[in-house]
Amino acid sequence: MIISDLTQIEGRRYPARRRTQNLAGGVAPIQAKNFSMGNVTLDPKGGQVPWHNQEQEEVYFVIEGTGEMCLGSERQTVTAGQMVFIPSGVFHQLTNTGETPLRMVYCYGPAGDVAHWRQELDGTLPKAGLEAPSLPDGAWPQCTEKPSA
Repeated sequence: MIISDLTQIEGRRYPARRRTQNLAGGVAPIQAKNFSMGNVTLDPKGGQVPWHNQEQEEVYFVIEGTGEMCLGSERQTVTAGQMVFIPSGVFHQLTNTGETPLRMVYCYGPAGDVAHWRQELDGTLPKAGLEAPSLPDGAWPQCTEKPSA
């Protein structure tokens, strides 16, 4: 039996002020073929999964906190207990708008790498409105900062 224990997975910090802990897929102990899954904690007031798209279908399930979800041309507040479906190829972004950490679980399939993780770490994430479609009107700006060395 293979078990992923969230308390034992340090995860990775990203420039957009979040920590991602892979539970299935990536560097996780569980390597499924049909899906990847993980826990994400967005820092208060602006922690983010920045504007990006990917080939896989995905869902975000908000466990705690309040955020702004942008999906294509739509922008909406999401809160604990809500799940958002992200169709294949659609640009999306989740930003913590609250005073406390926002925790969410993602699941996408099929399994495999998603380019935005590496792009964010390298500072090469396509910029909204320039190399990628624009964010919806009034949305929090996309974080594209490369981490300082």
